[in-house]
Amino acid sequence: MKQDKKDIRALTKDQLRDFFVSQGDKAFRGNQVYEWLWQKAAHSFDVMTNVSKETRDMLAANFVINHIKVDQMQRSSDGTIKNAVRLHDSLIVESVLIPTATRTTACVSSQVGCSLDCKFCATSRLKRMRNLNPDEIYDQVVVIDNESRLYFDRPLSNIVFMGMGEPLMNYNNVLKSIEKITSKEGLGMSPKRITVSTSGVPKMIRKMADDGVKFNLAVSLHSAIDEVRTSIMPFNETFPLKDLREALEYWYAKTKNRITYEYVVWNGINDTQADVNALVKFCRFAPSKVNIIEYNPIDDGEFQQASSSAIEMYQKTLEANGITVTIRRSRGKDIDAACGQLANKS
Repeated sequence: MKQDKKDIRALTKDQLRDFFVSQGDKAFRGNQVYEWLWQKAAHSFDVMTNVSKETRDMLAANFVINHIKVDQMQRSSDGTIKNAVRLHDSLIVESVLIPTATRTTACVSSQVGCSLDCKFCATSRLKRMRNLNPDEIYDQVVVIDNESRLYFDRPLSNIVFMGMGEPLMNYNNVLKSIEKITSKEGLGMSPKRITVSTSGVPKMIRKMADDGVKFNLAVSLHSAIDEVRTSIMPFNETFPLKDLREALEYWYAKTKNRITYEYVVWNGINDTQADVNALVKFCRFAPSKVNIIEYNPIDDGEFQQASSSAIEMYQKTLEANGITVTIRRSRGKDIDAACGQLANKS
């Protein structure tokens, strides 16, 4: 039985050069094809016009390009765009373009479903079906860059790994995708414009620090009290706050990069002065800032946005303690593209 053809984008540049030499061709042909695959994001071998027809046919006989396809694109009244992206095996993930007056941000997915079990997030209900490959993550960014240029007349400025999945549970592929996104042979974006958001996997945060990554780190915290955090994010039992704090201290000591905490305040869950005080204490051990994010319901009523007075209490207490805090209004709610809503309806 014939084996499935390999996706050519799984090959490194050197492997591609070696392949051409093994076919009796020149090594530089590998450079040409590599440029088509990454800088030009080619969907097929037919478009590789500086390569002979014979060579293109040979590539098609040996390889495939498992490019993503946008199954459905939805546009929000606030300009946000959500893509339902079909992968080569027909599984679907979602990615979002978030425009503001000065920037365009791509929110990309790293897994089909999610490895973790946060109760307030629609994606976690899907459970993890598989990890995304580096090229599948890269393709989401290319699509959103094209949409940004088409609809907003400017290139993509920022990337956040805050879509479906826990990026640190797909560590190697996420890092490879960022390598390609930041490479001059890829999209050439600055790593400082990329943020990887994690629910907090201590061992992998330490590994990132040891690997000397240059991108930004955000932690989905939502409570600095173990019992409360475990009630909304059950995996906190395995990765308690003490372990998370030590890993983040290690991260800061190694990288000197401040940490962003993503934080949703819910009615009756984490909206007391004791909750804010615990957060202030948690923010003390390393320079950090807090993004308080508006909650987006996922239809079950268990989680409700806290009152504006509770949000105000958080803001005032954090600022009084010298901690930078930003209140983030959610975008794309009318198309279920806001934080926590991905995969809600699809």
